[in-house]
Amino acid sequence: MSETTTASQPPQGSQPPQGSQPAQEFEKVLTGSSTQVASFDTHDKTPIQKFQHFLHGSPSAVPLIVLVISVAVFGVLLGGKFFSAFTLTLILQQVAITGIVGAAQTLVILTAGIDLSVGAIMVLTSVVMGQFTFRYGLPPSLAVLCGFACGALCGYINGILVARMKLPPFIVTLGMWQIVLASNFLYSANETIRSQDISAQAPLLQLFGENLRLGNAVLTYGVVAMVLLVAVLWYVLNHTAWGRHVYAVGDDPDAAELAGVNVKRMLVSIYTLSGLICALAGWTLIGRIGSVSPTAGQFANIESITAVVIGGISLFGGRGSILGMLFGALIVGVFSLGLRLVGTDPQWTYLLIGVLIISAVAIDQWIRKVAG
Repeated sequence: MSETTTASQPPQGSQPPQGSQPAQEFEKVLTGSSTQVASFDTHDKTPIQKFQHFLHGSPSAVPLIVLVISVAVFGVLLGGKFFSAFTLTLILQQVAITGIVGAAQTLVILTAGIDLSVGAIMVLTSVVMGQFTFRYGLPPSLAVLCGFACGALCGYINGILVARMKLPPFIVTLGMWQIVLASNFLYSANETIRSQDISAQAPLLQLFGENLRLGNAVLTYGVVAMVLLVAVLWYVLNHTAWGRHVYAVGDDPDAAELAGVNVKRMLVSIYTLSGLICALAGWTLIGRIGSVSPTAGQFANIESITAVVIGGISLFGGRGSILGMLFGALIVGVFSLGLRLVGTDPQWTYLLIGVLIISAVAIDQWIRKVAG
């Protein structure tokens, strides 16, 4: 019996046959698997692919290129008439309000949302500043603070509805646009506060309309406010944790949540800040037109979206630069003033801007293929 048992066992130290089955069950999946070492694609990229990667890493490059080309074209067509310091600074004056409202729109669109109420909030805050000064007799400085509080409240409500109640940003801000627009007319009784009265009793409200002369260049405090606002937001978005969280929420809110970002709180803070920036635009609007009018700035929401889209900021969120928004606003200003100086029909401006909007979205899709 013992001899039979011993004979059935393989000799000590011998190797198992080449075709033997794996000793463990989990090793069966390795049978027949590839033994090739992993390799990486190291082929040289074509010039177009290199350019595509460059644009993907520098979202503001496209609008900057378009801006330089458009300035050069109108400079050739108009010569010194266009390249004068007065004309170039006039473009900055014309886009100051669009640039400020566009900054508010940029923050929202970076989160893959959209805010259709920015223009209405801007006008309402300007009306609140004027009415609190002339109807209730508050000091202009306090009235300005009330206007900022009104803008922050409107943005906060938008943020709560989007973040807490999970309503689509388009629907929320569309409804808020109608509500704020109606409230604006009802509260102001559709009355305009004249420029002469503001100059005499509350010149602080017209602060951003005052001029700064540098030779032949004429700037306003509104232009200075726009440039400083864009510079501050550029730093915040690129060099602070809050700014990185904005991009993270827009790129993938679920991944941002898993990474420890409080997405709901971020959205509320972004919409609230957007409302505050709209209040700054409302104060600038008073300085720009000189009066407080409930009918002013009706197309600011569309103009801000135009600047953002032409500026290369993705409507899908998570990609873009606020500098691109500023370049987009300047492109619109250059086309508007340049075509006016050439003497063409104003409708050509809208036609070309429409072409630019569609082209910008198409380029954004082409650039996004790099990430895909």
